[in-house]
Amino acid sequence: MLTHSTAPQDTEPRTPTRRVRFGLSGKLLLLTLVFVTAAELAIVVPTMANFRISWLSDRVAAARIAALVLDAAPEETIPPDLTRQLLANVGAQLVVVKAQDTRRLLAMSDMPPTVDQHLDMREITPWHAVWDAFGTLFATRERTLRVVAEAPRGEEFLEIVLSEAPLQRAMWHFATTVLTISLLVSGLAGALVYFSLHLLFVRPMRRLTERMSAYREAPEDASRIITPSGRGDEIGIAEEALAELQRELSHTLTQKSRLAALGLAVSKINHDLRNLLASAQLISDRLLSLPDPAVQRFAPKLVAALDRAIAYCEQTLSYGRAQEPLPDRRDVDLGALFDEVRDMLGLHPGAEGNVDWVVTLDRPLTADADPDQLFRVILNLSRNSLQALEGRKPRPAGRDQIRVAARRRDHVVEIEISDTGPGIPPARRDRLFSAFQASARAGGTGLGLPIAEELVRAHGGEIRLLDQPGGATFLITIPDRAQEARPRGQRLRAG
Repeated sequence: MLTHSTAPQDTEPRTPTRRVRFGLSGKLLLLTLVFVTAAELAIVVPTMANFRISWLSDRVAAARIAALVLDAAPEETIPPDLTRQLLANVGAQLVVVKAQDTRRLLAMSDMPPTVDQHLDMREITPWHAVWDAFGTLFATRERTLRVVAEAPRGEEFLEIVLSEAPLQRAMWHFATTVLTISLLVSGLAGALVYFSLHLLFVRPMRRLTERMSAYREAPEDASRIITPSGRGDEIGIAEEALAELQRELSHTLTQKSRLAALGLAVSKINHDLRNLLASAQLISDRLLSLPDPAVQRFAPKLVAALDRAIAYCEQTLSYGRAQEPLPDRRDVDLGALFDEVRDMLGLHPGAEGNVDWVVTLDRPLTADADPDQLFRVILNLSRNSLQALEGRKPRPAGRDQIRVAARRRDHVVEIEISDTGPGIPPARRDRLFSAFQASARAGGTGLGLPIAEELVRAHGGEIRLLDQPGGATFLITIPDRAQEARPRGQRLRAG
């Protein structure tokens, strides 16, 4: 007696939907700002070095002009105020021109300066330019620079001494301007990239995730299958692949639900059907005692058919719940087996109908197989051929045939079953051996070929559709067991 009831399915804990706190849009915006700002900074560094060199070059150029003016006039005629004004325009405290072995002092401020740093603009390198630029920008005290450059009129060099404070102020003003513009550019570029990527990628990806989450809640609801947007890029391909996957999954879930309902219904009628077949078997056993020749001819076949039907009832749910039983292998007379299949299909000589049963056996041939399972395989394939032939209209006599041939190749028996029907369409060939997929007949279950393949594989063999014109041709290969695995006293027959 049951002491408790099982919990309903809808009370099972569900995986909570994870909320996105920092989504793709925010990450894209942040990364864009970071990368654009980093790129601007990478540009600012050499720009600052170039600005410092340009500023010093302007001072050197002004010093050259002042040197030419002062050098052209006699020293006695130049007032001290004019000298200080020229130095102020240059921004220097001292201007010296070296010609040959002599140094000529052109102008000097009241107090000779103490030089803190020397810079030769004739031999400056990019690395030193960048390093000196940062040194000037972050100097903590006012320093004095001695700058050496090319002199005018072929003299050896020009030398100026000036304070670094005006250069530092100009560099900080330039750096502030460049960084402000960089931030504005990075913000504008980030916004443009953000909105572009949001429209092109983030919003479609969000739609994909929302549809996937909605489908996960109720995969059996076909209305939740995503509708592709028709885009031609990778996102459109992903939408089409997701829609196809969802359709196949919904179809599979529907099939499984129907199979579960079918299994439940069959399990209810299995007991009563087995009892009815047992009663029919008792009656057929009594027929064996009748002396009529026709009864004696057909009664054993009727008994065998009832025995198989009872065995099938006992294994009704074996396909969906477990595997088929292991084959009970023995030597099976294929000629007798083919005759039994023919009688089961009602194609014995003298029967009404326009389908001929043609068997090709060069000599008596046996196969090392389970007789009942091999019978089911041949019967399923032959019945499919018969249904295909009977579905064609009109049906002239002599046109429709089911051909069965068997041969032995070393330790392998090959059985070929073909018909003269319309054949199998290419669209169904890829799923011939998939359950509930290959049936082309209205009301068919699509289980005949999958069951036949399972039984053949249990024997270590193979079943496949041959690519031949006209009708459908199946080839079955059944290998013999290893010699040591066969029961004692049983030997392989060469056929």
